[in-house]
Amino acid sequence: MTTYFRTLTLRELCEKLCERKATLIVYHVRPDADAIGSAFALRELLSAMDIPSICACVDEIPDRLQFLCDGVQGSVLADEEMDFGHERVISVDSASPAQLGSLFDRLHKKIDLMIDHHGMGTVYADHYIDAGASATGEILFEIAKELVTMGKLGEIPHRFYRFVDAAITSDTGGFRFANATPKTLRIAAELLEAGVDHTDLCRRLFESKSLKQIKAEGEAASRMRLYEKGRIAAVTFPYISKFNLGLSDEHLETVIDIPRSVSGVEIAFVVRQPEDKGVFRVSMRSASDFDVSAVCAKFGGGGHRRAAGCTVEAASVYEAEEKILAAIREVTQ
Repeated sequence: MTTYFRTLTLRELCEKLCERKATLIVYHVRPDADAIGSAFALRELLSAMDIPSICACVDEIPDRLQFLCDGVQGSVLADEEMDFGHERVISVDSASPAQLGSLFDRLHKKIDLMIDHHGMGTVYADHYIDAGASATGEILFEIAKELVTMGKLGEIPHRFYRFVDAAITSDTGGFRFANATPKTLRIAAELLEAGVDHTDLCRRLFESKSLKQIKAEGEAASRMRLYEKGRIAAVTFPYISKFNLGLSDEHLETVIDIPRSVSGVEIAFVVRQPEDKGVFRVSMRSASDFDVSAVCAKFGGGGHRRAAGCTVEAASVYEAEEKILAAIREVTQ
């Protein structure tokens, strides 16, 4: 039996958001600033309409992003003891059920609304997806504006703007990536006019790194290999390297920046081994017209044309690397 999910207009989405139901807001595993910023931005909007809500994820907010949510909510960890007490579930920035991890099964595979900006993925709920948006945070900004127009929201909470700024700034790489459109920059101007301290936000997002993050990036540089005359750069990060350096997964979030920054590289990817098992997480980036989401889709993953991810099963990190290289060659044929 095929389940049919509705594609909603922005107005239809906002009308549903206004329903007075205790809301659980969920987002993808290993959360980034767009996932966290979008989830908490939505929480601010619902709270402003006197709708109780809580954000939850299978992973805790990374240390480097804890500053975003200080004083807003304690732990977001959806452990077995958390009692959600929700009447509906809304997911943000999560293109497929797999991205929600074990939380999707715990919720009995029932998500009421899906808000996302990824062009490739698996729809699992009634949804509003804008693949042209630079970040899910950009969609949240449009939602806030629509709620004001509808007369459902008297004033946009000030904290909302900071969450949206974090989401958009992170996913556009500080407005350096191709997904930053004229519309994105106009929204950024409105965020500045609303009083967001964008300078401080950028410093915290891009310039403040822990010593372990720097060690992870150093290890990535030492393990990097180039293929196709320097057009492809790959980094393998086996579990043993993570263990020996005393790193956690969150310390590896920026290692993709190492291969992608090499001059002449058009396709960069990192193969990470979270545990001492044959399951590997892959992050891919493109500096050309090459569609990395097409590669990740071969392994059940997805994302954007220039930024995507997937999970690969293999006997070793090197076999996983070879699988990705083979998939890249298939896509280029």
